[in-house]
Amino acid sequence: MPTPRKPQYWLLKSEPEEFSIVDLARVGQEPWSGVRNYQARNFIRDGMRVGDGVMFYHSNCAQPGIVGLATVASAAKPDPTQFDPKSDYHDPGSLLAAPRWLLVDIAYGRTLARTISLELLKQHAEQLGDFALLRRGNRLSVLPVGVAQWRHILTLESNDHGDQLLQARKAKSP
Repeated sequence: MPTPRKPQYWLLKSEPEEFSIVDLARVGQEPWSGVRNYQARNFIRDGMRVGDGVMFYHSNCAQPGIVGLATVASAAKPDPTQFDPKSDYHDPGSLLAAPRWLLVDIAYGRTLARTISLELLKQHAEQLGDFALLRRGNRLSVLPVGVAQWRHILTLESNDHGDQLLQARKAKSP
């Protein structure tokens, strides 16, 4: 009998004006459509499984950061927006018989008590190790998160030690 697969963890980025954690809380479950990067698509196709944990990240906003938790609620499946000529995510080169782009459904878990900001995550770069979000130039909207990284990041939600480090650094800045 095969051993059950341990859950994997992911970070999904969304611009809050497009789709926020508040939107996910309202609808409960949503297809994560519009991914148009091959590496991100491969994470969806090859890595994501039902039950995996998701950190919901607001990007391109005043305070980018992790704002909530969700779970992967479906297996990877073709993203229908690639076939819709009216969609911003239409891909005329993608064929119904051989879809190029995939999505998973994500289900709302909870909204964090506070945003775990990108700035705070950078303060914890040493503890987070090779965390994909902190790599220079990384703009992927789907990123893997290690178990130790997941656990450490969640401690930052209620741990004000990180805030104290951040405030001390700001106080020293000219």
